Amino acid sequence: MRRRHRKSDCPIHFALEMFGDAWTLLIIRDLMFKGRISYTDFLHAEEGIATNVLADRLVRLEEDGIIQKEAGSGRGTGSRYWLTPMGIDLLPVLLEIMGWSAKYDPKTAADPKFVRQLRTDPAGMEAQIRKQLLKHSADLEQAAQQRRSTRPSDHKRDQRMGESA
Repeated sequence: MRRRHRKSDCPIHFALEMFGDAWTLLIIRDLMFKGRISYTDFLHAEEGIATNVLADRLVRLEEDGIIQKEAGSGRGTGSRYWLTPMGIDLLPVLLEIMGWSAKYDPKTAADPKFVRQLRTDPAGMEAQIRKQLLKHSADLEQAAQQRRSTRPSDHKRDQRMGESA
């Protein structure tokens, strides 16, 4: 986790320093609920985040331990992002924000079925989503580890290139 100069030890201040701007929360939302995992996916979200803001927020979220990044494996392959357990622990916060917004925003885009389930069985909904997120995160991490273990090391690659010269 990256260290910042803290203005206070207030828990609200700490949380706001980690994820307290709109763009950061929208990236977390996209990872959590919309299945977006790449820079391009986030860039094409309906809110229209600027490229420099997106790049900055992704770096900050990774440095803070909220997301994990797997760099693309070659030319034309983009990086993939997923929530860490620390990021997944933000699920109840996002669910509360969504419930509050659905209650007070007459133009909400929230799916009425989702809102109804959130109101009638919040604990069950949270448990179901958390389970899906943990599985998704574990699957992406496992795939990333497999790709890393099957890539030849720089040394082996350099040796092969030297042998063919």
